[in-house]
Amino acid sequence: MGPRPIDLHLKALRELGVKITEAHGFLECDVVKLQGSEIHLDYPSVGATENTMLIAVMAKGITTIRNAAKEPEIVDLQEYLNKMGAKVRGGGTSEIIIEGVGRLHRVEHKIMPDRIVAGTLAIAGAIAGGEILLKNVVIDHIKPILVKLKEAGCLVLEKDHNLKIKTAQRLKAVEMTKTLPYPGFPTDMQAQFMSLMTVTQGTSIIAETVFENRYKHVDELTRMGAKIKIDGRVAVVQGVKKLTGAKVCAKDLRGGAALVLAGLVAEGVTIVEHISHIDRGYDQLDKMLERLGAYVHRID
Repeated sequence: MGPRPIDLHLKALRELGVKITEAHGFLECDVVKLQGSEIHLDYPSVGATENTMLIAVMAKGITTIRNAAKEPEIVDLQEYLNKMGAKVRGGGTSEIIIEGVGRLHRVEHKIMPDRIVAGTLAIAGAIAGGEILLKNVVIDHIKPILVKLKEAGCLVLEKDHNLKIKTAQRLKAVEMTKTLPYPGFPTDMQAQFMSLMTVTQGTSIIAETVFENRYKHVDELTRMGAKIKIDGRVAVVQGVKKLTGAKVCAKDLRGGAALVLAGLVAEGVTIVEHISHIDRGYDQLDKMLERLGAYVHRID
């Protein structure tokens, strides 16, 4: 997926009082005293926001994180930490304020539904056609994905925490999709959405603005008959009438999922290798797709 610099993480930790020494490919971290601080993130990184929150809850005084990530996972982490006795507010906004506490205690916490799994299954239904029903979905978390599915011609029905996707005919291309931090279209859905666009009618443009080198799945989709051209961070996808099954390789998590989705609609058999990448982010994706009627099984 390309480099993921941790400079934002290290800068925030240093400002909280962590002494960090870099040498010979290792990081040595030493803490004498954690002290609250005002931290401005140059980019609203989810990981940097989360790590700063985790450290700041035990720092003395007040920590303010500005330009914080707004993803739902940040809100969920805030709720979890506050149950443990932390004092965190502002999750889901660009400014998070944390008052350090002396200790935390054990709790039980039910994590939020995975919005990327929900989005992946929604696209599975769209690319294969027919009708699917997804339960236990936080609709607001995947609104950007649903907007694009509607643009493509899917019928999307929402009720409480249930989501029904209907696809009766060949979908149309979506003119422009750009990945952005939440609440924009998630970068973690770019590859799966590209798989869908490969079999639509027309030409789609996808711009990846969050991570560089996140088009590792393109060569594999091309082997299946997709027509995709890459220019820097922009992908131009010309829809084809059909994909053809092939032996392809998952090179990262979401790209691997995208290849599985392409295999659902491809003629013949598709074999996806290196599925350990996929297993990092999906709990038995094959079983979930089987429940939707797909013919998917693991090869030992």
